[in-house]
Amino acid sequence: MPETKKEISIRREVMKKTLELMTAALSLVAALAWNDAIQAIFLKIFGPQSSVVAKLIYATAVTVIVVYVGFKLVAITKKIDEGREERLNK
Repeated sequence: MPETKKEISIRREVMKKTLELMTAALSLVAALAWNDAIQAIFLKIFGPQSSVVAKLIYATAVTVIVVYVGFKLVAITKKIDEGREERLNK
């Protein structure tokens, strides 16, 4: 029995969401690896008795980077959505 358009649409959405979740999971693994690497660098720079100040510097730097990348990703997403909208309106 042939699939209906609705079934195909649902299947695509499920596949899309699955890929998004897989990407998020892999991103988390990469982020944790980078976290360990950066902490090791801070340990080498500030020594084993790293102070609270060193940890605050690290947390602030990571936060600034994440916010910057987040804004860039939102801008890219908006451009993609605008492009889709233009193609649909033609």
